[in-house]
Amino acid sequence: MINIIIGAQWGDEGKGRVVDLLAADSDFVARYSGGDNAGHTVTVGKSIFKLHLVPSGIINSHVKCVIGNGVVINPKVLLNEMEMLKREGIEISPERILISYAAHIITPSHLALDKAREIARGRGKIGTTLRGIGPAYNDKVARSGIRMEAMLSQEEFADAIMVHTEKGNQQLEQIYKAPPLNPQEIAIQYSKYARELMPYIKNVSMILDKGLKEGRTVLAEGAQGTLLDLDHGTYPYVTSSTPTSPGVFSGLGIGLSHLGRVIGVTKAFQTRVGEGPFPTEIFGGKAERFRGTGSNPWDEFGTTTGRPRRVGWLDGVLLSYAIRINGLTELAITKLDILSGIKKLKLCNSYRYKDDIVNDLPLGPADLTPFDPVYETIPGWEQDLSSIKNWEELPIEAQQYIRAIEHIAGIPVTIISVGPEREQVILRNI
Repeated sequence: MINIIIGAQWGDEGKGRVVDLLAADSDFVARYSGGDNAGHTVTVGKSIFKLHLVPSGIINSHVKCVIGNGVVINPKVLLNEMEMLKREGIEISPERILISYAAHIITPSHLALDKAREIARGRGKIGTTLRGIGPAYNDKVARSGIRMEAMLSQEEFADAIMVHTEKGNQQLEQIYKAPPLNPQEIAIQYSKYARELMPYIKNVSMILDKGLKEGRTVLAEGAQGTLLDLDHGTYPYVTSSTPTSPGVFSGLGIGLSHLGRVIGVTKAFQTRVGEGPFPTEIFGGKAERFRGTGSNPWDEFGTTTGRPRRVGWLDGVLLSYAIRINGLTELAITKLDILSGIKKLKLCNSYRYKDDIVNDLPLGPADLTPFDPVYETIPGWEQDLSSIKNWEELPIEAQQYIRAIEHIAGIPVTIISVGPEREQVILRNI
């Protein structure tokens, strides 16, 4: 069976801790899209693991972690993560981490082009993380990228990196007037990465298919969120991949026949990093209340970029849209504890569009400027939720807030996090 974890907002929903929770009952945890532009944080006691490429299930010792063909890989970032995990006592071996031979490689040319293109956009900038993700996917679609399987032949790989860098230099110099890179130095460095990563490169599609047929459980770990999907997000302020549930199957090379749960993760409020529309955004003191100061690792600052996240009230219209696009079967709500102490909570349940009230988007979420949020007000609670273990122990107002979300969503909330630690989770059997 394959269970799927999907971000139901603009990413940063807290998927890593939900993946860590469900990995306990999984045999494989698999990343299927994106690159190191996405960051997942897992907190275990005093240890905080910030992961960008290695699947969050790696903290569970029995789990095999898969990086699928839909992912674009910066070898330097991946090897640094693997080394960090080793230092923390986590087993890192070719038996535990399996990398698809068909995953594409991010190069220094991609990083340089990403930066040059964003600068060239000026005021029309997208807010990219500058991790080379877009240019890498550009090359993939243009059939000019370099895949992980190229690392298996080191001499040919070095030649391919040099040619790739020279072509990138043509764009950097001629189009963007940016300085060129050194092809030979990059080829030497990437050949070193190849020697280290060769043992991990596998046919993960075949391995996962075999495991599923034998009754193993696969947990597909979504990166980023539905509203950043290339086709279904707030275009053009989107990522270059498919972080929605259909991307699982093409991004791992498996079929549809083993599908189980599809769990959408959403914060108890709304956040996003970078440019683009945000109907329920708030500012000033209330925003600082949601965001925090940045002194704690779980405050609202991007795991990858470090940028302060924009914050706002939970948007039920966009949540319902994410449920429809992904076929979500249930929700996990994170950071409910952050709302403690707010006397009146707002929840967007519809939009005002001209003279009408709408509950869905006529042409998707790309242009949200004509829509004004319509809120319902729900009483807040004062109690600290961080030590609560059961649904019945939650204040009645917190229960009402969750039920209001369920009413809008039309699906149950089965997981509620009330703090960053592993054990600060309420599980509901509905």
